[in-house]
Amino acid sequence: MTLSYQSAGTGEPLVLLHGMGSASTIWKQIMPQLTERFRVIAFDLPGHGNSSYDPNQNMDPHSLAVLIKDELTKLEIDKAHFVGNSLGGWIAMDFAATYPEHTLSVVGLAPAGLWLVPTMQRTALGAKSRLIARFVYPFADQLLKESWARKFAFGLVSPEWRTLPRETLVDAVVAYGSSSGYFPAWDGMLKRRFDKPISKTVPITIIFGDSDNTLPAQTSQERTLAPEHARWVMLTRSGHAPMWDRPTEVISEIFLTTDNVL
Repeated sequence: MTLSYQSAGTGEPLVLLHGMGSASTIWKQIMPQLTERFRVIAFDLPGHGNSSYDPNQNMDPHSLAVLIKDELTKLEIDKAHFVGNSLGGWIAMDFAATYPEHTLSVVGLAPAGLWLVPTMQRTALGAKSRLIARFVYPFADQLLKESWARKFAFGLVSPEWRTLPRETLVDAVVAYGSSSGYFPAWDGMLKRRFDKPISKTVPITIIFGDSDNTLPAQTSQERTLAPEHARWVMLTRSGHAPMWDRPTEVISEIFLTTDNVL
């Protein structure tokens, strides 16, 4: 299959990979700064954003990393930097583990997969929130003018929910509610974790927020599963989407990581 993507800027390729139930629109807050240095390619994963869902496409993180490699080959990109959020962070790490010779660097923003005990089944809360989003996303622009709606939808996701741009929140609800690949991507993570070695030739930075309720430190931030050479960064007043809550710090960490390529 062929993935939809947004591309802008010139320079070394930098690939942006969003999380489950999200889309390439999640990167709007940091795209302008990144395109000043890089040729940025922000993919929509299968069944997310403008990419269609193909039931024949395996949706586990490794298979999605292979798919990204195929997409980059079509674009005649041999090596790239990778920045991924949540599931996208897991895919980026798996890409680096599988294709180190094609990976310049990796930044994982609240990457999934760093749990000692894999999840065995979907949770009722996650399924319920997806159901609600499916029905309300056509009205997201109007609803998110209200403080109570912003808090209901994003109070547990971001400590900065009061001040985030409404466009960011509307994009997120639309992506979540319209994602046909949401449950397949979720099922693709079940009974798995990331525990593959990544070559020390690939600089890697892992960033979590101190208020991440989606992948909390107690269960989903296991440092022993990360590569030994990875830089581990904790951002204050940041939730599961650090590029929303602390965009300036995230951009600085991306530049620091990409500058460390040998």
